[in-house]
Amino acid sequence: MTIDEVVLLLKASQATGLTTLQEIVLRSSWEGKTYTNIAVEADYAEDRIKKVAVDLWQILSDFYKEPINESNLRQTLENHRLGKAHQQLLREFYQAAAAMSLEFPSGPVSLNSRFYISRPPIEELAYAEMAQPGSVICIKAPKKMGKSSLVLRLLARAKKQGFRTVSLDFQQADKTVFANLDKFLRWFCANVSRELQLEPKLNDYWDEDMGSKISCSIYFQKYLLSALETSLVLVLNEADWVFEYQEIAGELLTLVRSWHEQAKAGEIWQKLRLVLVYSTEIFVPIKLTQSAFNIGLPIKLPAFTKEQVQDLAQRHGLDWTDGKDADSLMAMVGGHPYLLRLALYHLVGKGGLQGNLAQLLQQAPTESGIYHEYLKQYILVLKDEPQLADALYQVIHATNYVKLEPILADKLQGMGLINLQGDRCTPTCELYRLYFIEHLKNNQELNNNHVERLKQENQKLLILSSLDELTQLVNRRYFQTYLQIEWQSCVRQRTPISLILCDIDYFKIYNKNYGIAAGDKCLQEIANTICNCVKCSLGNSTFSYANRSMAYPTTNYFANLPKGDFRDENSEVLVARYGGEEFAIVAKIDVAAAMYVAEYIREQVKALAIQCEYPSIGGLPAAVLTVSLGVASIIPKVETEPANLVNAAEKALNQAKRQGRDRVVLG
Repeated sequence: MTIDEVVLLLKASQATGLTTLQEIVLRSSWEGKTYTNIAVEADYAEDRIKKVAVDLWQILSDFYKEPINESNLRQTLENHRLGKAHQQLLREFYQAAAAMSLEFPSGPVSLNSRFYISRPPIEELAYAEMAQPGSVICIKAPKKMGKSSLVLRLLARAKKQGFRTVSLDFQQADKTVFANLDKFLRWFCANVSRELQLEPKLNDYWDEDMGSKISCSIYFQKYLLSALETSLVLVLNEADWVFEYQEIAGELLTLVRSWHEQAKAGEIWQKLRLVLVYSTEIFVPIKLTQSAFNIGLPIKLPAFTKEQVQDLAQRHGLDWTDGKDADSLMAMVGGHPYLLRLALYHLVGKGGLQGNLAQLLQQAPTESGIYHEYLKQYILVLKDEPQLADALYQVIHATNYVKLEPILADKLQGMGLINLQGDRCTPTCELYRLYFIEHLKNNQELNNNHVERLKQENQKLLILSSLDELTQLVNRRYFQTYLQIEWQSCVRQRTPISLILCDIDYFKIYNKNYGIAAGDKCLQEIANTICNCVKCSLGNSTFSYANRSMAYPTTNYFANLPKGDFRDENSEVLVARYGGEEFAIVAKIDVAAAMYVAEYIREQVKALAIQCEYPSIGGLPAAVLTVSLGVASIIPKVETEPANLVNAAEKALNQAKRQGRDRVVLG
């Protein structure tokens, strides 16, 4: 028997129920606290506590028909089972209570509500961790799973222990707050000050030269925490909103971790106890040693068990002891706390039971069902985020499980729509599968048509905005976008990506001596040659974007080209005009293949034999135009950026020029 069951039995059996002080003494004694400790925490005289306790032990002894006192309370009652007579007593108690009042499940479950179901040992672990100096608690669960209800109880326990409390909700922050880190941290400090009823004094502690994070830390250390005589429990609700801004999120998490680390040595930081509440993972490239999510106590709220569902039903005045009705409801909504409470609310009406479970379940996934208004909110969100809708569509149509992109999978899990075991995604419950399989079907057809039209329109715009008119290659802007996309693809697939930068040697002098028209013709010839070299070198590669109506003439000098290791049907390649006389080739190939392609380009451009005699300056090292090439190749990681590859290729190109040009250098 649990302490909650003991309390409920006494409330049900006593005509006057239990007073608030009696319940405090009972629960505190169960936890092993002395009368002195109880008196201090409850702010009562110790003599009063002792008198209440004496009466309480007599009530318990009479009810259980055996001697019960402070010393044997828990040991005796934990061994008791909830008998049939006790269960009947509780059913009658709940039915009477249900006839008088029934809470609609909206928002956190209030502190005095009989409908709060504890999930041992989560609450006790959280209370114990919060009591530790400098502690951090990270509460993660999908929406409507009980995070706010648990936080409400944490704050109540903190106040009971004499701590100051502040609960910040990042949803309340304007979008402008997230413009930069400095603005965000100033908003953060100002709101904590306001909640503590302290005058904000940001300008007294903020120093631009020291930076926002240090200024924020000094503000907490020297002003906020120093002004408090007791500890501060600071709850950061809806942290997911910050996760949308990666730079700010990364800095905030490292800041929280630094405060936790400082609490090990600094007494002032031991006053601060942090609670982070969120629904989804954060996808920010920071090291584990810098994140706040691998310190303190991580809490993930699980779904209700069958026993907890039966307990909740009993608290609504329903007799589900045989388990059949609990099984039926859980087959539709699983152990989801909100969905369960909503069903039980509609099954219980004024004066007793008015609902029919079979009918409720039959209508549940339809527009006439009790969940329609709730589920309609998801449809609105999914319409605004077609990628999420497509991902959910895959999950609900799968016969087994599917694997999604990590960010999409975590967002759907955070919304409570899917379960995620490793990388395996399944619908959270049958209700979601039945509802969304119908409502996303029409939406999917509309989306497909809409997406196809958008693709066609975007392709036209892409050709107009991304094409270099002279060479018919993509321009540098498109190159940068393409590189960013392919980089992320290679990060996920752990495959290499290579960049070749090609510069026409002494082209500015050529242009000056032979004129712009000759220079333009030269650029077209070399661009055409580069494309042919890439096409022949890499076989049936996919050209992600280029003017495909452009001719690639086949000439005799390709006839003897070796066709072995570098022809990969799955490789992707882009040729772009990088600058005035510079070209860029991006390909998903390794360094050996990239060097082969670069050397082949160098040879074939030289074979064009474009004359470049400059008698006025005594001639140049070559009688024909040549190119210099810089090559860089990498297998991207999460913590790296495309700029790393570009910088390496540019350095290699500059080195090729310094070494005399007409050569290939690997960076």
